Amino acid sequence: MTANLPPQYDPQATEAKWQKYWEDNQTFKADPEAGGEPYCVVIPPPNVTGSLHMGHAFEETLIDVLVRYHRMTGRNTLWLPGTDHASIAVQTILEKQLKAEGKTRHDLGREKFLERAWEWKAESGNTITNQLRSLGVSVDWSRERFTMDEGLSAAVLEAFVRLYDEGLIYRGNYLVNWCPASQSAVSDLEVDQQEVEGHLWHFRYPLTDGSGYLEVATTRPETMLGDTGVAVNPQDDRYKHLIGKTVTLPIVNREIPIIADEFVDPTFGTGCVKVTPAHDPNDFEMGKRHNLPFINIMNKDGTLNENAGEFQGQDRFVARKNVVQRLENDGVLVKIEDYKHTVPYSERGKVPVEPLISTQWFVKIEPLSQRALQALDQSNSPVFVPDRWTKVYRDWLVKLKDWCISRQLWWGHQIPAWYAVSETQGEITDTTPFVVAKTEAEAKEKATAKFGNDVELTRDPDVLDTWFSSGLWPFSTLGWPDETKDLEFYYPTTTLVTGFDIIFFWVARMTMMAGHFTEKMPFDTVYIHGLVLDENGQKMSKSKNNGIDPLLLIGKYGTDALRYTLVKEVVGAGQNIRMEYDRKTDESKSVEASRNFTNKLWNAARFVMMNLEGQTPQQLGSPSGGGGLELCDRWILSRYYQVVQQSRNCLENYGLGEAAKGLYEFIWGDFCDWYIELVKSRLQQDAEPNSKKGAQQTFAFVLEGILKLLHPFMPHITEEIWHTLTQTGDDQCLALQAYPEANASLIDSDLEQQFELLFGTIRTIRNLRADSDIKPSVKVTAILQSENEKERQIISDGGVYIQDLAKVENLTVTASLDTDLGQTITGVVGTVQVLIPLAGVVDLAALRAKLEKKLSKVEAEIKHTAARLSNQKFVDKATPDVVQGARDALAEAEKQAEILRDRLKLF
Repeated sequence: MTANLPPQYDPQATEAKWQKYWEDNQTFKADPEAGGEPYCVVIPPPNVTGSLHMGHAFEETLIDVLVRYHRMTGRNTLWLPGTDHASIAVQTILEKQLKAEGKTRHDLGREKFLERAWEWKAESGNTITNQLRSLGVSVDWSRERFTMDEGLSAAVLEAFVRLYDEGLIYRGNYLVNWCPASQSAVSDLEVDQQEVEGHLWHFRYPLTDGSGYLEVATTRPETMLGDTGVAVNPQDDRYKHLIGKTVTLPIVNREIPIIADEFVDPTFGTGCVKVTPAHDPNDFEMGKRHNLPFINIMNKDGTLNENAGEFQGQDRFVARKNVVQRLENDGVLVKIEDYKHTVPYSERGKVPVEPLISTQWFVKIEPLSQRALQALDQSNSPVFVPDRWTKVYRDWLVKLKDWCISRQLWWGHQIPAWYAVSETQGEITDTTPFVVAKTEAEAKEKATAKFGNDVELTRDPDVLDTWFSSGLWPFSTLGWPDETKDLEFYYPTTTLVTGFDIIFFWVARMTMMAGHFTEKMPFDTVYIHGLVLDENGQKMSKSKNNGIDPLLLIGKYGTDALRYTLVKEVVGAGQNIRMEYDRKTDESKSVEASRNFTNKLWNAARFVMMNLEGQTPQQLGSPSGGGGLELCDRWILSRYYQVVQQSRNCLENYGLGEAAKGLYEFIWGDFCDWYIELVKSRLQQDAEPNSKKGAQQTFAFVLEGILKLLHPFMPHITEEIWHTLTQTGDDQCLALQAYPEANASLIDSDLEQQFELLFGTIRTIRNLRADSDIKPSVKVTAILQSENEKERQIISDGGVYIQDLAKVENLTVTASLDTDLGQTITGVVGTVQVLIPLAGVVDLAALRAKLEKKLSKVEAEIKHTAARLSNQKFVDKATPDVVQGARDALAEAEKQAEILRDRLKLF
């Protein structure tokens, strides 16, 4: 049977075919019972609201390369997929839908709202997982998880209750980042610090004894309504005499103390700062240190409350203008300065956060972070790649404050706390007693024992921060808290691949949770990748509208082309990459280059199979075992095993980009451009049988090896070619074949260097032929002169290749030259001089006339362009791009003229 590939490679059909095959056949289903060395990765769960963006494509491709490689090296591999429920994002979507219907979630009630949320998840929530499939990711879809599925919800309950019982979760009043848009607390890590053009307002606060005033400066004048003190630095000589006195707060007429605190920067503003403990994190700490009152002036929707007096009910930014106007009217506004400063924005609500005193649930961080720090300092666990992120991770663990884990939402894991509202007139207040339990029945039992049979319970309406459940992801997805076979065999996981921007959000949360609940770090290694930047080197973002749709590029060029481009661009672990992209045409030159690479591989494979006479690599046998191997066969085998060794070393050490580049150079250059050309003559029907067999064996062996080496990067095209080459049925696939191993005995560095000289000689002869307009069909005489005996031997040994590929009829290798060789054209490669006699090969007079004509044309172009550039009107009126274009054209023309003059000297 003769197997061959279609003339054209069709990425869409091929990729869809193998994605379906792998999933239908559960090719990547993991089996802990199979034993062996485990290799486990859990997917960084994308938001269920999301759609595939370039960051996802980059991250999942990097993971897939590692997973496919380690699977092929024989490790028992599990890549576990799943999605995150994304509390705020989903709730925002649903509330927008309700608003369009003229409703709110409160009109529906919690139960109906959650029904609607689950309906939305069923309809739209699988979008991103289906898009992930288009990348060809080798995940075990049978183990797909969702952070609110039954098993993971049980894990969340277990974690919360256990932490609470251990005294590591508490409920209390604290200053939190409040998002008025979503009306929920957000963690420090969900805050985006944005630099804005604002103002610095200066006000006078009169001393109560009438002896003068203090001037304060603030960027948030509306908060002065909640001031309970003015602070100065104790070492500031300007104000030492005023410490302990009081000022009268304008508008409110509240008498507030002047306090001394080292936190105050004497160089900021006037050196006096207003202290609003209920509305600023630094003031909150000062307020606690000096026992100042905490006065909240803000409602949860961002309007001012009854403590704001005449400004009650006004939006915070409206109130800001009105407070400033009132202070100006009262004569206490001194000046307004333009001021660029950093304002914290809610990442989800897209509005400035409001520091607000609120009763929330918190996790005590210090005991958890200490365990993670201990693992890092004593065992260097986990290992960060690149290592520079170790310090960043450690610094963050040291600085972490208690974690606010409650969110004022309905979609998410509802907090398992029940309040005995019968103790506080049916309302949940800051003082209402509560019980924490996994179920309502358990809560009832606990509460009855505490408060009697008539106790009335209401569950806490808030949900947990999404990162709480995500922090359990590496072990909850494997079955924790149950002792499952998956958990026993695959945990701790091997590698976490993630972006540097969520080391703080997610990596630290996972290490703290895992350290506490499993007494192990959740992964051995954290591979931190960079960002995919746009064509201008800018970070992609929705606000800039500069994203590049990976699905569009997949549709245009194929998945394998996109995957290969993303990996090949990585130079050093953790580096950002730039994606070439033309927004007018939706084209990418770099992805197109990778598509061209797939075509090159496809065509080379077709050529190989057409010359195997229907035989498979297995039928032909190993090229290392027979006697038909020639010099170029031994060279390509040496190069192949060098690349096997290089690929393994790179992939073991997270040099994914280096591995991809090495394969590209070997496949396109060594195999396609050179080896195929070198053996063509040995594949003819009348070729010597032993030589032909050696060429076929080597061809088939190296091609199959290439497919295995390239498979982790380009899984679809390699699977298709491999099946055709090996004539294997559907019971086997390339994805489960063994990754090649280097055969050191067949690596011959000296031979590879010899071939570099042969290839350099062939290139030089080809260039000389082109320079002399020698027709491709005409064979030439070539004289190769070198005083180096070793070089002469190399050239002689490879003379047949030089003659074949450079169209040389008569080849002379010599240590010295005759004095009279007639008209020749010469070149040099290394220390070898290459000469081609032109007599009888080229019409020298015609060639000279042709070169002179070409030179004349170029010189005219030089004269014209130089005249334009010497015309000051042109330089002044033309755009900089046009002027630069003219200068570039002039430089190019002058270079061409120089080359033509040099060539004319030869004739």
